[in-house]
Amino acid sequence: MSLKRVVVTGIGMITPLGLGRENVWAALCAGKSGISRITKFDTSEYKPKIAGICREFEPLEYVSERELGRLDRSSQLALAATTLAAEDGRLKDEHLHSFRTGVILGTGYGCIESMEEGYASFFGVRGTRSAIGVPKAMANAAASNVSLRFKARGPNLTVATACSSGANAIGQSYYLIRSGVADRMITGGIDAPVTPAMMDHWQFLRVLSTQNEEPARACKPFSANRDGFVLAEGAGIVILEALDTALARDAHIYAEIVGYGATADASHITLPDSAGEAEAMRVALKDAGLDAEDIHYINAHGTATKANDSSETNAIKQVFGDRAYQIPVSSIKGMLGHSMGASGALELISTALTVERNVVPPTINYEQRDPECDLDYVTDGARPLREQATHRVAMSNSFGFGGNNAVLIARQFSAT
Repeated sequence: MSLKRVVVTGIGMITPLGLGRENVWAALCAGKSGISRITKFDTSEYKPKIAGICREFEPLEYVSERELGRLDRSSQLALAATTLAAEDGRLKDEHLHSFRTGVILGTGYGCIESMEEGYASFFGVRGTRSAIGVPKAMANAAASNVSLRFKARGPNLTVATACSSGANAIGQSYYLIRSGVADRMITGGIDAPVTPAMMDHWQFLRVLSTQNEEPARACKPFSANRDGFVLAEGAGIVILEALDTALARDAHIYAEIVGYGATADASHITLPDSAGEAEAMRVALKDAGLDAEDIHYINAHGTATKANDSSETNAIKQVFGDRAYQIPVSSIKGMLGHSMGASGALELISTALTVERNVVPPTINYEQRDPECDLDYVTDGARPLREQATHRVAMSNSFGFGGNNAVLIARQFSAT
């Protein structure tokens, strides 16, 4: 059985920088930040007081008032981003209402806001107990609600591998289409973890930035004075499609997914291991039938924690050797924050747009050189990727707690 080619034909983004592909892409290329002070709950007891909130998102533009009370914020984000992706991909009911169209979403925390509300009502703190608590809070609620709304009757799965969840969801969807199990997948990542309990848990891990005075400058990937990431919410959804079905309906193709690699560090539950990260990159390259020389850009996991940025830099050097210094590397988390399960999907979207449009978004807030982080992090604003008109190829890295590593490779689309 010959393997099918897999392409990206629709994009939906809900982020702290705004909504929709063009709005978010323009903000990323301009080096804008979506980070701001938290106002949705009292932060007086927290050291970090900032987050990436999707402030432009209005749920009632995408769901009815009747539905709203039954949907966790993560499900709301998923439905909104999928609506944007389906519209962008010009998908009709005949494409979606099918056993050949599936849904795989990644999430780090599932419906955590509803979980917290449920526990609060159970312990009598606030709210009332409800019969909708289970379907609203279950981990697969977002994927299930997307399937219900769009009548996608193919494989329906939820992937939870911490910060690599969105990337792994896309990778697994790529596998299903490539092998002929599905024609089309609604896939990506969603998370809405900016809640009182989550902020409390994360602050005790000491990995969140506490540079609250200037929220937009708080997250500093690869800079020596970085002090952690900024927690964020968001959703990134892509329509992946077999090339033959995309061509048959004259779909716009943003990029082709050509490689996917996933590994486990099996070394520590929170600390990264560069050997595991490097192997995921090698697996993705082998899957794509590419050599290290073929990669023109790396969209880094780049969280702005001391451990992650140095480990990822080391892993890139292990894979690319001396050439690592000639490859532009950038992290968009300084602008979007770290949206956990959504981050890998949003970064894959950014990577796909990079190879389509020949623009590398910058790493913002870089202030001090770190001897352990000495690659080209694109700190001087957006720049062209390369002059060659075809075959631009880029890698997107996503690494998560539990030692979960996922790497995707996107190539500029060419019919040949």
